[in-house]
Amino acid sequence: MTRFPFRFEPAYRLPALLFGVVPATAWVEVDDEELRARFGPWSLRTPRTNISSATETGGFSLVKTAGPAHLSFSDRGVTFATNGDRAVCMQFHRPVRAIDPAGLVRHPGATFTVADPPALLAALEER
Repeated sequence: MTRFPFRFEPAYRLPALLFGVVPATAWVEVDDEELRARFGPWSLRTPRTNISSATETGGFSLVKTAGPAHLSFSDRGVTFATNGDRAVCMQFHRPVRAIDPAGLVRHPGATFTVADPPALLAALEER
């Protein structure tokens, strides 16, 4: 298992803290079988075989991404963000749970602002 911490930009720290998102509760883990992510009280878990694509992205607005997990109303994707600069965006074959513990809302994609996006992408490719 490899763990990828999130990179916290100073402007994101206080809004994240208000929702229980701190370095100890914000990470993505990858092993041979699955991907797991935690973002304060929110979590996402899916088999590796469910990941259809993963790319690096960035340039997010602080207002649209700081604080809690965010739901995109345009595509139902979920964003776990602690900076606006760089992230890994994943698409899934089958939508996954994350923002809603009951699982009523399922996400076809997720974005994670880990500290080292190229390393996460490499880990996904090598396994």
